[in-house]
Amino acid sequence: MIQVEKYIHTRILPFEVAEKVASVQDFFINNSFSHFPITEQGVYLGCVVAEDIETFDSDKSIGDYRYTLEGFYVRENTNWLDILEQFAQNQTDIMPVLSSDNRYLGYYKLSDVVQIFSETAFLREPGGSIVVEKNMMQYSASEIAQIVESNGHKLLGMFLSEMDDKVQVYLKVNAENLNEILQTLRRYDYEILSEHSEDHYLKNLKERADYLDKYLNI
Repeated sequence: MIQVEKYIHTRILPFEVAEKVASVQDFFINNSFSHFPITEQGVYLGCVVAEDIETFDSDKSIGDYRYTLEGFYVRENTNWLDILEQFAQNQTDIMPVLSSDNRYLGYYKLSDVVQIFSETAFLREPGGSIVVEKNMMQYSASEIAQIVESNGHKLLGMFLSEMDDKVQVYLKVNAENLNEILQTLRRYDYEILSEHSEDHYLKNLKERADYLDKYLNI
């Protein structure tokens, strides 16, 4: 299991709410964070936003703008995938970490969590990727896994990129030649969105189209 806690940063301390706005403005000029944590006597209050701080009166304190703080955070035992989700939902590159009793422990950086993702089997292991689409009401993760395994391969990972009336699914399979899997997915009414050189179905369509063009030009 990935020990994400080792990526908690503590070197840069959070700002206290009584800090002057001017000091925080200088901090953001010299650091490329999108947000940064604010505490009050060690208790986490939320994150000040880099774009907001530019508009604040430099002579005032952060406490005067307490209402602008964004209160997102994760726990020290939150798994890395949920942490990544919080980064995406809050459009931030820093994520405060709190203990179970709400003590501020430090923060995660987005670049570290992305690095963790790059080291998972989904990206690291050799294989092929497929993008499919199907009606949301008919989509089944277990069905996709069964299709892959019924063709003698293993599903290394899967995630959804779009969810509306239809759902788009990215698959990673421990196989380079994906033709049999592609054909089986089509038989189960999955539309293949990705292109594959070994896809016999597309090759046949192209051959038929070329033949028709040739026939029409006679």
